[in-house]
Amino acid sequence: MHQDVRTNVPTPSNRLTVPRLKSVPPPVEPNEPASPRWLNYFRNESGYVGLTVVLDIGAAIMSVLVAQWWTAVEDERNIYFYSWLFVPILIVVLATRSMYKQKLNHRFLDDLEPVETAVAVSALATLTFIIVQVPHLQGEVDGPYVRPSEVAVRLWVCAAVLLPAVRLTRSLLQRYLRRRFHFGAPALVIGSGPIAHQLVARMQQVPDYGLRPVGLLDDVAPAESEVADVPYLGNADDLEAAVRRTRACELLVAPSTVSDDQLARVAHQAHNLGMRVRVVPRLMDAVGGGAWVEHLGGVPLVVLDRIDPKGWQFTIKHTGDRVAAALGLLLISPIFLTLMLLVRLSSPGPIFFAQPRIGRDGKVFDCLKFRSMRPLDPNAAAFELKEGSAPGGVEGEDRRTWIGKIMRKTSLDELPQLINVVRGDMSLVGPRPERPEFVELFEMQIRRYGERHRVKAGVTGWAQVHGLRGQTSIADRAEFDNYYIENWSLLLDIKILLLTVLAVLKSAED
Repeated sequence: MHQDVRTNVPTPSNRLTVPRLKSVPPPVEPNEPASPRWLNYFRNESGYVGLTVVLDIGAAIMSVLVAQWWTAVEDERNIYFYSWLFVPILIVVLATRSMYKQKLNHRFLDDLEPVETAVAVSALATLTFIIVQVPHLQGEVDGPYVRPSEVAVRLWVCAAVLLPAVRLTRSLLQRYLRRRFHFGAPALVIGSGPIAHQLVARMQQVPDYGLRPVGLLDDVAPAESEVADVPYLGNADDLEAAVRRTRACELLVAPSTVSDDQLARVAHQAHNLGMRVRVVPRLMDAVGGGAWVEHLGGVPLVVLDRIDPKGWQFTIKHTGDRVAAALGLLLISPIFLTLMLLVRLSSPGPIFFAQPRIGRDGKVFDCLKFRSMRPLDPNAAAFELKEGSAPGGVEGEDRRTWIGKIMRKTSLDELPQLINVVRGDMSLVGPRPERPEFVELFEMQIRRYGERHRVKAGVTGWAQVHGLRGQTSIADRAEFDNYYIENWSLLLDIKILLLTVLAVLKSAED
């Protein structure tokens, strides 16, 4: 038995320590921010796919109009007419790239590559059709004339700008509505165990997922009540009544006491009611984003994609990291040298602050930062870490210098860690390293915490770009870090680096 750092209640070491749910039904839609009445018609986001298609069609039409205006040459061969084929071709290509599926926590950066690829393919297909259909000019032509390649290139350029811009605007508006007015699909959860509670907690904590928990179904009613405003609505057989009461359109199935046969019947019933069904796999810790489904006869088999932290992919990643960090240090050398001078002038002490941290495979290394604090007063009271939180930020007395406050607010104090990357101690992207004394404690108390050390520590990470910086939940960090490792790809690294630029604009410290 171990003691959970968040609840101070002895629990088995493998227990998911997340809040419990209410067993007394409160109102289904409580405490929602006041919003204009007309917005309530769109709160469930039921028209998301249709709206996205309409916006893409509008952006494609505008691209054709701008390309034709840009060309501004009299057309005698109907090239402008045939260029309108770009619109339906683009929509079909986007649909084949699964760009009209509503996904959890979908970001604009997830759309950028497939959208740009679809635009290029659609422009090329339109050009090919025009060349085949339009007769070639014979002999000399007086004055300017429309060239198919010229129209196609301008069409491609216009759509490559307009389509992502429209999708970015939609994404920002959707995120605002989800955070400000709790927009999202109402969801029922089957299960009353720790994983069901974790699902509810995530939906409540992260509105960007676009799900609002409105009820719990299970054969066993929950006994405790630590998560507010989620009612127990009966057992799995009461699904239809629960849907009528809550107007839920999503069903999340977590491991529970309900039998597999009954769960299968409930899933079919949910489909008949027009619900989307999502199922937590039994081997949830081993299922990554690259898993797919095959069938052996009529039996579905989930194929688990394996990410090997010691494989050739990570060797290439680490080599690229060291090269990129060296180039980065060269490019920012004026800023780096200026900060070194300001730190030296701000207060007595060294320029760099080196602190032992745990890296890959539990190896200890000195993590570098610009020194941002004055020397510690030997008579100051010892700092005590808040229960369940990761160490970091300002611990105890605020001893930050004037330049230290600026560096911490902008994360510029982390720049010397590029030297750690060049040395090979760290990677540009990975789990943030922790001090040895805390690692030993957290490995005993936090589920799967030690698995973070399968890869090199990072200057930034998946947890940090999701707001888990400073003194935030260490259990949440471990969850996000392990997700990163099990779903690693070069594109994910690039996405995290881009999101880091936005994250450092917020006043948070790590």
